[in-house]
Amino acid sequence: MNDSPDKPLIPPYHCRDCGSEVGFRSRRRTLTERFLLPLFLLMPVRCGECFRRDYRLIFTQVRDRLSDAPRIMPGKQPAPTSNRNVA
Repeated sequence: MNDSPDKPLIPPYHCRDCGSEVGFRSRRRTLTERFLLPLFLLMPVRCGECFRRDYRLIFTQVRDRLSDAPRIMPGKQPAPTSNRNVA
């Protein structure tokens, strides 16, 4: 199942459509997804390559949603902080 010695029982994510190994948690949209899926230990997952939405076991390793991740604008560097006290 999983060749990783540290997490042998947790299945890795594989998209059934394109075969990608990059998956993200998807927002639960309906009442069924909010209340029924957790009873069956399922969660909505979206593929990072083809964007196909699917349901997987909650134990499947996927990344956090993109909108939940901290955003860093490309090409923008954080403003340098100086130790000077300037009025």
